[in-house]
Amino acid sequence: MEFVNSRKEHEVSVMLHCAPWRGLREQHVQVELSARFNRHSISHIDQQIETQWSQRIAEEPWIFNGAKFRLHSAIIIDQTPETLPNCVCDGGELQSERISQEPGFTHLKVEPSKQKDGCQKDEIRLCLQLGLTCYKDYLGTNWSRDAKVLQRRGQDEFGDPQVLLAQPLGVGAVMTTADHQVVLLRRSQRVAEATGLLDIPGGHPEPKTLCEGASEACISIDLLRGKEKAVVAEIFMSVCAEIRDEVNVPLSSLGEPVLLGIALNHTSAGRPSAEFCVRCSLTAKEVQEFYWRGGPEAHESTDIMFLTEKDLLCLDESAPLWSELCPSAKGAVMLYRKVMDF
Repeated sequence: MEFVNSRKEHEVSVMLHCAPWRGLREQHVQVELSARFNRHSISHIDQQIETQWSQRIAEEPWIFNGAKFRLHSAIIIDQTPETLPNCVCDGGELQSERISQEPGFTHLKVEPSKQKDGCQKDEIRLCLQLGLTCYKDYLGTNWSRDAKVLQRRGQDEFGDPQVLLAQPLGVGAVMTTADHQVVLLRRSQRVAEATGLLDIPGGHPEPKTLCEGASEACISIDLLRGKEKAVVAEIFMSVCAEIRDEVNVPLSSLGEPVLLGIALNHTSAGRPSAEFCVRCSLTAKEVQEFYWRGGPEAHESTDIMFLTEKDLLCLDESAPLWSELCPSAKGAVMLYRKVMDF
């Protein structure tokens, strides 16, 4: 595994990267949906989650619960150990079992490809095993002060440190402009996490978009069955929707998202986020003009800044700017460097 070296406890790590393929497009990714991939429910933990939620909405009545996709495992489909991201350990021996049991990590599995002659245009390279969770469960598990206790219990009782956690799958975008600048946003004081730090556009894919007419509370795996391709499309399109809402640029200016990999945020107990590279046809000046007009989620940030793609490739924990990045942005930068330098 690849960690950020810092004086603090590790904030972020790379779960998997797509460097061998220079990123993956939508047609190379599939999902498997099952209630088996949901958070394991224990009655007294569920009661604690409800209590914490009641306290939270009493303090912040504007927040609301919503369904999210839960990442249980990622299966890399490949042919040779030499191209398996993060799966080669001491002596070059394949250690996928070690990775799947690493405390604080979502499962990463490896399966051989049936294709012998390289990556074909529509060949599946990655399968995401997804269940369902919700924002309430996220606050009561990953974001709880007892998150480490839940991880230890999950490891001790189930052999899986994440089994009792919500693990909602997030998305983030390294958004590059026509003149090779990368967009960073200064997070406002009104957001729940990483206030005042620099971030990339991002959020979550929404199951509700695929369950027309259903309330958030009624969304289930059964409603999503047969919609696996639509789920993949939602994951890829949601990152463009987040850019539109946070940066206020038109969707028509955005290119096809390319998946860089998945990063884990350890300030929220290993919460996973799929990080993408998205090219924009606008210049940095044009993007800045759109941003200051204000979009639907303008309240989430207070300023926009730009970094050249060249500078981003050199950005690491030794740079002064690194300490200004929130964990999700650090994970995206790590993945961008790894994929672009491969």
